[in-house]
Amino acid sequence: MNNPLDHGAESRGPGRPREFALDDVLDKAIVVFSEFGFHPTSLGRLTNALGIAEGSIYKAFKDKRTIFLAAFDRYVNQRNNRMAQELARARSGRQSVKAVLSLYAETSHGVMGRRGCLVVGSAVDLTSSDAEIAKRVASVLKTLERRLVEAVRQGQADGSIMSGLDAESAGRLLLCVVQGMRVLGKTGRSNGEMMDVVESALTLLD
Repeated sequence: MNNPLDHGAESRGPGRPREFALDDVLDKAIVVFSEFGFHPTSLGRLTNALGIAEGSIYKAFKDKRTIFLAAFDRYVNQRNNRMAQELARARSGRQSVKAVLSLYAETSHGVMGRRGCLVVGSAVDLTSSDAEIAKRVASVLKTLERRLVEAVRQGQADGSIMSGLDAESAGRLLLCVVQGMRVLGKTGRSNGEMMDVVESALTLLD
């Protein structure tokens, strides 16, 4: 049976809904939800941004929240994949910390910075009213914190980070730094300003 989300499906017959690639739709949804937030994003704004008919959306998703959850999961997966690539190139714990900080700096200026972070926006707007989203946000932040703590411990083991540092506290502090960078990015900060934050944060490890 043909899936209405399959890319490259055969031509439509009369009245048949337009096929579209799910990942392309979710990538566009990520942009809209990141920039405007969940509640201000009307279905009309969403359909215009996605470039598909409202009827096709309802055939693929139950409602706006279902689209949001799928977009959120894709956003997190994309970011995790990118982070894994950056961390794979790090040769010390300190380089791992810098890789994470630099990745957040990269997305906290210019167009991407002003667009905002879907995780941060969800944490602010939705965690008090949606238990499922709150759970997902908490999981994402806890995973990132654990990754930072592990990088600090790795650095302490290889000598690139001060051994007397409390790794748990340092990881939590770095988590606050990177999430704060995404908030500042909404205000139109420059790449130089964000990289200054990275360098200053790294001094906390000495």
